[in-house]
Amino acid sequence: MTCPFLEYRSEGDGRSFDTERAYCGAIGEFVQPMRADVCNDRYDLDHAEHCEIFREHADEQ
Repeated sequence: MTCPFLEYRSEGDGRSFDTERAYCGAIGEFVQPMRADVCNDRYDLDHAEHCEIFREHADEQ
């Protein structure tokens, strides 16, 4: 299961991109690929356990 705040966007912040990039809806920012790995629960990571952003905003979902 992926983080409910994770989105992929091809534009934002007044720019457009050739490929979609990971966007965190909880903080309203694009995030680094390593952060997206946590959001996508890759490599035995769990967003609910390993992401401080998710834990801070979990009650907003």
